[in-house]
Amino acid sequence: MKLPNTGLLGLNTQLISDILARDLTFVAVTKNQPVQTIKELINLGVKHIGENKVQEFEEKYEKVKEFLAKSNIKDVKFHFIGHLQSNKAAKVVGMFDVIHSIDSEKIAERVNTTAFEINKKMDVMIQVNIGREKQKYGIMPDKVEEFYNKIKHFEKENINIIGLMCIAPDVGEDSRKYFKQMKELKEKLNLPELSMGMTNDYWIAIEEGSTMVRLGRVLYKKIDSCCG
Repeated sequence: MKLPNTGLLGLNTQLISDILARDLTFVAVTKNQPVQTIKELINLGVKHIGENKVQEFEEKYEKVKEFLAKSNIKDVKFHFIGHLQSNKAAKVVGMFDVIHSIDSEKIAERVNTTAFEINKKMDVMIQVNIGREKQKYGIMPDKVEEFYNKIKHFEKENINIIGLMCIAPDVGEDSRKYFKQMKELKEKLNLPELSMGMTNDYWIAIEEGSTMVRLGRVLYKKIDSCCG
């Protein structure tokens, strides 16, 4: 796939091309990035944009939507990948197409109710705390099946549970065992999607069955602490 010369030297176009060529969903994380960067990514063929801060994306949303309308681009999806607070649910459901971070019955119910109010069927993923880390959100691995069964009834209403998501411990090659566990959970629940793999471990996640990677820092030639 030959990429157009967009003139934006800050993007790692070779990596973007390589990831786009793979048989998986590539979510470009644009936290702390300007609207222009999102436009450039879309011009390069990126169809999935990820954000984790509601207020920040709210400031970009209308400009990006205007760009998509003017460009007659209709197949770009927005992914919310951050921790979802109940009081932000209405805004998230209104702006995003996929929520990666369902981690409580309360949040699932709130998303379902909000989606009903705007006549929307919301794609969601269950966040799993696969490394059992105290500082991270998510359902513990041994509770995932129970949690799934508790919220499954919402699928008859306004949410679609499409898969599982995790942020694996940053332990290099040792993250492989966590990704294997995630794949086992996904297969046990017979779910189609597995959102795992970020800048430091995406290649391992892909090898272990990820269907969706979330890349941020590695997309930008000036590597900083902006994204996943």
